[in-house]
Amino acid sequence: MSTRQPGTHPATTPHTHTDPVIIVGAGLAGLCCARELLRRHIPCLLLDASDQPGGRVRTEIVDGFRLDAGFQVLQTAYPEAQQQLNYPALQLRSFFPGALIRTRGRFVEMSDPWRRPSRLLSTLFNGVGTFADRLRLARLRWTVCSQEDHSTTDSSTADFLRLTCGFSPDLIQRFFRPWFAGVFLEPALATSSRWFRFLFRIFATGDAALPAAGMGAIPQQLAAALPPHTLRLSTTVTAVAPLSVRLADGQTLRARAVVLAVDGPAAAQLSQHPRQTPAACSTACLYFDAPQPPLPDPILVLNGDGQGPINNLCVVSNVVPEYAPPGRSLISVSVVGLPDTTELEHDVRRQLTEWFGSQVHNWRLLRTHRISWALPAQPPGFLDQQTQPPAAVQGLWYCGDYRQTASIHGAMLSGRQTATALAAALTGSTVT
Repeated sequence: MSTRQPGTHPATTPHTHTDPVIIVGAGLAGLCCARELLRRHIPCLLLDASDQPGGRVRTEIVDGFRLDAGFQVLQTAYPEAQQQLNYPALQLRSFFPGALIRTRGRFVEMSDPWRRPSRLLSTLFNGVGTFADRLRLARLRWTVCSQEDHSTTDSSTADFLRLTCGFSPDLIQRFFRPWFAGVFLEPALATSSRWFRFLFRIFATGDAALPAAGMGAIPQQLAAALPPHTLRLSTTVTAVAPLSVRLADGQTLRARAVVLAVDGPAAAQLSQHPRQTPAACSTACLYFDAPQPPLPDPILVLNGDGQGPINNLCVVSNVVPEYAPPGRSLISVSVVGLPDTTELEHDVRRQLTEWFGSQVHNWRLLRTHRISWALPAQPPGFLDQQTQPPAAVQGLWYCGDYRQTASIHGAMLSGRQTATALAAALTGSTVT
């Protein structure tokens, strides 16, 4: 048994060009890192402790229902997703652009009139915000969609909406807050306004969609493109060094370089190098089996009143019928943060009953996902840290959404950019 201390390199012969780059973590960042290295003809080996690739993007089958690991969607306008994925093969199904807002005892619609012009009047006169807010929304949409955002000015999203855009407190509280609390996983909208502007353009120009086979189909598609034996699942790494990794079974693997494509806390634990990582944004997601859908449309529902645990919900099977067995409906309920209560299901059911009545008594809880590290926090100024190309830190390479932006786009982009910089370092070439 090795007596080597964690984080040190074993006394072996120097590595050779035949040793692979070892990537620890087969989430979206690790998979895209591997794909880029292989495109550059650099051998690599991808290791993951799970029995399937994807990290936080995964799908499990429970009683015939497809349950994603927390409520997730693919934004089709993400530039990196467009580059990395084969959309037709995923059989994407889209949400209606816009949302239903539960407010003051009723549901009102806030649709995108540019893409659903037939809903213009219902959106104009839904009682949320003012007519002037509609003009401000049009101006914001035009601004973010018609020109590149080169502004380095940053603030919280809340301050940007209130002070820069001039939206009314009513529109912010009943529309923007629940919408982007579900995106950022923090209700104060303290997230960077530069990141908000990027996302607002993405939402305005593309669709929120789900693959027919669940979000886990995304990493499965990326993994299927890798050569045989490149990906090793159910393989736990216990320590890493710049030229080796140690496995839980005591085996040490030699590497040409090591990339940590896991979340920030896991990367710090494996490397034994304390690193400053962003704070975690958490969420809980409850999945219910229902005899029939409580709403007819494939649309997101927002809690516009800010009361109760529910931030947003959707009837997932309205969007993708394949998510539920025939004759059943799948409802996803999202809570921002991790409520410190054993009564979460009870509290959620009580609020659902207020919204939908006694039919909720016939809903069966399938799963509750509590995800402590769902997204890294993205405060004002965080994008300034992403301007430099990736580089090794104490001999190790890092990638993941916490190294870029908290999104599918950011995870994929971080993986590709890290592979590009690593390839340049290995070959002595210029980063391209």
